[in-house]
Amino acid sequence: MKYRTFGKTGLRISELALGAMTFGEELAWGEGKEESRKVFDTFVEAGGNFIDTANVYTGGTSERYLGEFMKNCREKMVLATKYAFSTDPRDPNASGSHRKNMVQAVEASLRRLRTDYVDILWAHAYDRYTPMEEVMRSFDDLVRQGKVLYPGVSDAPAWIVAHANTLASLRGWSPFAGLQIEYSLIQRTVERDLIPMAEHFGLCVAAWSPLASGLLSGKYRSSGASAGRRRLDAVQFVQRDERNLRIADAVSEVAEGIGCTPSQVALSWVRQKAPSAIPIIGARTAEQLRENLQCLDCALTPEQMEQLEKVSAVQPGFPHDFLRRVHEGIKGNVDLEKMF
Repeated sequence: MKYRTFGKTGLRISELALGAMTFGEELAWGEGKEESRKVFDTFVEAGGNFIDTANVYTGGTSERYLGEFMKNCREKMVLATKYAFSTDPRDPNASGSHRKNMVQAVEASLRRLRTDYVDILWAHAYDRYTPMEEVMRSFDDLVRQGKVLYPGVSDAPAWIVAHANTLASLRGWSPFAGLQIEYSLIQRTVERDLIPMAEHFGLCVAAWSPLASGLLSGKYRSSGASAGRRRLDAVQFVQRDERNLRIADAVSEVAEGIGCTPSQVALSWVRQKAPSAIPIIGARTAEQLRENLQCLDCALTPEQMEQLEKVSAVQPGFPHDFLRRVHEGIKGNVDLEKMF
């Protein structure tokens, strides 16, 4: 395991993150304490130090498990949690990115995690009802109090994140240091604006669902074959349409050619395609995690990257397609008026 800095900060994080959404049995795809402990120990033994959870994962059980597991190694862990999603449907203020929910959510998370600070706090999703001035000032207050070391944002439009960090820079507040987004061979639309924006601002990109909820694990092929099912088929959240199954087929073909598993190929693609990205591995068992960790030894050639690029390509859309034509015209010294 190698390490890199978290965005423009000096914080050292492992090149893979462990997602703890499967810690707890409240949801059908999770595991109990014993297996969750094995997953945690396996990750730490491999040199991993970046742990990602949320206050709503398995009803808070994920945070409680981690608080127990980290009892003797908290200082060595880079612990990230999230807030914003509802923790009580009866209370309108138990959700959202506003100051009241942020403060209450952090205090509750700290109790469950048995710690007095979290390294990274993500705003779990963009809340269009709360002004970004309130969000960023509230983050800055928690940073000054020492309860949060680095702010981060998840699942938000690129222009919102750019606005927030520009605002923080002008006001002298703590900016977002990381961006968490869905990113995989199946979900590449983030390459249009989100990833370029993150690179511009120097944000670390934490990629959730890099295996597309298991679709890229090798269990599913266009032939319809499935090598086993979970208690709840997470792939129901990702369409098994013709395009996505073609991508799954291509991943399996590359894997067979180089002696790696499809999961390792899919994770390696994310790491090689976006060097700033940290795949979040959400393994349910220690065996799954050990397999996924071996992606660090799986290197794809330019030809294999190109093969996967072609089958998974997405249209950049406007204005990117338009600007590409303009730039190509300028580069080729072409009369732009004849291009349209």
